[in-house]
This record gives sequence, C-alpha cells and structure tokens, in this order.
Amino acid sequence: MSFAPIRIATRASRLALWQAEHVRELLKSAVPDRVVEIVPLSTIGDRDKVEPLTQLGGGSGVGVFTREIQASLLDGRADVAVHSLKDLPTETVAGLTLAAVPPRGVMFDALILPLGANRENGNPLSAIDCLPNGARVGSGSPRRRAQLLHQRPDLQFVEARGNVETRLRKLDEGQFDALVLAEAGLTRLELAGRISARLQPPLMLPAVGQGALGIECRKDDENMVEVLARLTDEATLFAVLSERIVLSTLRAGCHAPLGVWTRPEGASLRLTAVVLSLDGVQRFESERLAAVASDADAIALGRAVAEDLQAQGAAALLIA
Repeated sequence: MSFAPIRIATRASRLALWQAEHVRELLKSAVPDRVVEIVPLSTIGDRDKVEPLTQLGGGSGVGVFTREIQASLLDGRADVAVHSLKDLPTETVAGLTLAAVPPRGVMFDALILPLGANRENGNPLSAIDCLPNGARVGSGSPRRRAQLLHQRPDLQFVEARGNVETRLRKLDEGQFDALVLAEAGLTRLELAGRISARLQPPLMLPAVGQGALGIECRKDDENMVEVLARLTDEATLFAVLSERIVLSTLRAGCHAPLGVWTRPEGASLRLTAVVLSLDGVQRFESERLAAVASDADAIALGRAVAEDLQAQGAAALLIA
C-alpha cells in the first residue's frame, strides 16, 4: 500500500526549518515507508518586523507565529505543524490537536554580549552584573524584561525583532549593549559559542514550554495522531502540560510576565512559577512538588500552582 507524503508546515526562519527537519528525521524513523516533505510558510510575526510582538494579533500578541501554520492544516495544505511550544497558545484551535511533544532541549535563557566583549580574563561571564549602569538590553519579552528589572531596575530595554542571526547582527552593530535569547535556539543553530552568561533560576525562569516543540495535526486524522504519538517523550509532556495549565488557569497569554520552571525529582515533578509586574517591582511566586504519573497529575499540579498565585493576587498583574 502506498501512502501520500506527510507534509510538515513550518515557519521559514532557519531555526524553524531546523525544528521541522528534526521532526522529519523523527518521523522517518517512526514510519520509514513514508515520504516526509517540509512546507515553509510565512506568519504575521515574521512579516511585521516593526511592531512589538505584544501589539500584533489583535493587540494581544497571541498566535502571531502559529495561526497561518494552523490554517494550513485545516485547509489541507499540510498534515503536521511544528511549533516552538512557547509560541503555541494554550487555547486549542477547533479541529486540531497537540499530538506530540518530543524530548525537550535546554529550557533556559542566555545573555549575549557584542563580539569581543563576552569574556572577562578569558573566563565566561556568569551573571548580569557585568552590564554597566543603564545598559541597553535587546528583548521584547515582558517576561524577560520584568525578571531582569527585578534584579537590575537601571536596565533599559530595546525591542529586538527578526530572526536569531538578525538580532545578533544588530547587537554587534551596537544597537544594544546586550541581547537575551533562548539557549535552545542558539544551540540548535550551532551558535552556543556566542553565549556570555546563562540566565537560570532564580534570576530568570523560562517561558512556558521553552525549549520544547509542539506538533499539531488534524484531530480527525487518526493515522497521523497515532504516528505522532510515537514521537512524544512522556517526561517532557508532563512538564509542559503542567506549565501550560498555569498559563491557561491564569488566563495569561504567551507574552505575559510569567515564568515557570519544572524539574523531575524521582517520580515527582517540581513546578515553580513567578508572575511579575511589567516594571519588575512586584513579584509573586509559587512552588509545588507532586507525584506525576499521568496527564491528569500534571494538570492538577499546574492548576494548584496557578490557584496559589491567584490567591496571592498575581492575576491582577496579568490584566491588560
């Protein structure tokens, strides 16, 4: 029996194409008799390189890197969509399902300084203390801005749009003094050598789903749902499920000043979440440890953390 090719829809940036190619290789191992093709598409987040991301998508910034990709599944141009999971809204699109979450990459953020300035005495920098007073930091992420301002209220932030290579070029041209990017993207593009400092908890908690990929398909495509299920890493799935429930319970968008950190401890999962005011002055935190052996356990953990944050009054900081 011959099968039609599996068509993977993706954004056309080099990083997105790397991610799609990675999923293609996973699929070829899972179903070696199938041809797998990549369908690059453009999203509003790719086309509009001027407006801050938080102003796109009807003023919320939600779905600006995913809507056109999802539309290609619904209208039959593609069979599978590959997203950076941190960009994928928690509200499911009718007719689609999140069918696979492969093993996660590095979930943390990284600080990059201009070429020639990323070392002190030959040693990598380990904190943000190296930045001068009033330094201009390239980042449009409210989550990153708020957490850095909590530690360094003197920092100035500059919107940094474009793909990874474009942002690095702007940094080296002097448009800002430092740049914050996801370590996973830099690693996947073989640019980890540009990292000047790793921004890890408690200084910086990652975005929901950061470092992970989310693979969607049509909900009624039973064959594709079954195939994609083979690509899922259970530990990663439980972690991102708990993180995404925090986001959805708080009714916060993917660009909210909210950070999460999950890590396994034996058969349990520890989840920490923070919500900050945009200026970094106010900060609410909740942490829970729970045994997680199922999707329901992961969801319950995320909901408990979110409800604790709500009880503290954190939800007020997420109102637009």
